[in-house]
Amino acid sequence: MKVAVISEFYPRASDPVLGVWAHRQALATRDAGAEVRVLVLHRPVPPLRAMRQGPRTAMQSARELLRQPPRARLDGLDVEYVRFLAPPRPRSYGSWGAYAAPPLALALRRLRRSFPFDLVHAHNAVPAGEAVRRARIRAPLVVSVHGGDVFHTAPGSAEGAAAVRATLSSARLVLANSAGIEQMSQVLGAARSRVVRLGADMPGTLAAPEREPTVVSVAHLIARKRHADVMRALWLLRDRLPRLRYVIVGEGPERPALQRLAGDLGLGERVRFTGQLRHEDALDVMHRGHVFALPSTDEAFGVVYVEAMAGGLPAIGALGEPGPEEISQAGDGMVLVPPGDPEQLAAAIEELFSDARRRAALGELARETVERAFSWEACGRATVAAYEDALR
Repeated sequence: MKVAVISEFYPRASDPVLGVWAHRQALATRDAGAEVRVLVLHRPVPPLRAMRQGPRTAMQSARELLRQPPRARLDGLDVEYVRFLAPPRPRSYGSWGAYAAPPLALALRRLRRSFPFDLVHAHNAVPAGEAVRRARIRAPLVVSVHGGDVFHTAPGSAEGAAAVRATLSSARLVLANSAGIEQMSQVLGAARSRVVRLGADMPGTLAAPEREPTVVSVAHLIARKRHADVMRALWLLRDRLPRLRYVIVGEGPERPALQRLAGDLGLGERVRFTGQLRHEDALDVMHRGHVFALPSTDEAFGVVYVEAMAGGLPAIGALGEPGPEEISQAGDGMVLVPPGDPEQLAAAIEELFSDARRRAALGELARETVERAFSWEACGRATVAAYEDALR
């Protein structure tokens, strides 16, 4: 079968980490037997954050975005970057599918001449799925919901809610990355749906751990990831675990505030910001830690949890979030704490560092959970089975 994958979030020259999970799923699908081509919705407009930092930053950001080649070959997959223009994200994101539809329609019709695809798989209802729907391409539409549609776009505006509902209700099949997201998608109009879990690679050998006890987070630096809660937990443990360190991998608008907080709490020497790293380097840094902690909210799945667990790290997530809850139900290795509660987070961290043998045993169980329930091979097979179902 031939599949055209459409995604806004996908690796590109200026950000090789963006949407790496969508790329890995495309590779897993190809390895499971489907032929795959990828079209990436690429908006070469600097984000408002860059514009607010002044003309120089905005121009640098614009140049990086405009340098994106129209075509690339990533790990053997042909990828085309489809440019579109749209107003700033905060006020208009729900309508971006309408802006992306005309250039995407041209790109899909052009692709079909050389690659007669059987179906289209859009990552997220907005903007990718909505753009496909508006492009009126005569092919079954499969839409993956990764969280943004149900947590942010639909609740964010009437326009966003209408776009999400119209797209999910028109999809031949909706794929959710967890059972909780599937239920939310059904409320928003998904008639046929199923859960397809994303995955992680299993390292052949475990990385040598840091000399000092180390907690690691890998995530975009935004408020809902709650890095600040981990810092406050470190402060609460400052006397009982004085050697404890915290490594933060990632970049984002919250970095200045987090750096100030580290200073205010007297943790400057114990907190290290690496900035954004290549995916392989981020995994290496993460796997050298002892415990992974990301008590984030609005967490639909969280590939990074299973990536940490694959490297032998117990992972801490937030209680009640769809992704961490489902990962914890699949097996051992995931520890859940109430969201927004540094005291409970500190207690969970202290318990994990109180017994090195127990922590190592839990890390080994975490690896077994990932190998059994969250491999990319299983994701590829499940995705191809979903495509076959959509084509019936």
